[in-house]
Amino acid sequence: MSKHQLIVTILGTDKTGILSELASTVSEAQCNILDSRQAIYGKEFSLTMILEGSQPAITKAECLIPPVCQRLDLLSMMKRTSHHAKQNLEHLFHVEFSGEDTAGLIKSVTGFFADRNASISAFRQKTYRQTGSQKESMKCKFVVNMPAHENFDALEAELTALFETLNVTGKVIDKHKKETNENLTSW
Repeated sequence: MSKHQLIVTILGTDKTGILSELASTVSEAQCNILDSRQAIYGKEFSLTMILEGSQPAITKAECLIPPVCQRLDLLSMMKRTSHHAKQNLEHLFHVEFSGEDTAGLIKSVTGFFADRNASISAFRQKTYRQTGSQKESMKCKFVVNMPAHENFDALEAELTALFETLNVTGKVIDKHKKETNENLTSW
């Protein structure tokens, strides 16, 4: 029997037991969760997951999830997908930068990677106000994957130059070159 897949995104106010209810619903539909990402933003909850199951199981999930979300006052979106494959991580590196939060900053950095056919597989940004300052500051982290044939050293030099023109400080960490005494942390 062929397997089918469904991407489910759920948003709403965070409450105790949301994941338990959703996991029970997925189990009742006889689907497996292949991959999922959850985040809490203040009081808001966000979950994206990829479900896999038979055609009838995916259809059942499509019918069972919306009423549960409605009862929990959550928004849900679903899209069938043909095949979920693990991401091809040819050359993985981390990019971190911080500075004054200015209009167009994220657009400039994401555009830099798009122009070089590099994909951003994870993105985290935080804005804050430093004590005694009237200006907003930001910290940003990307996990980036680029084709193995690309010149990493040239990319790093060009990105450093971009950071200078944007008036931010940053660094690029090549995950293929382990630093000595590197403290590995996961996203």
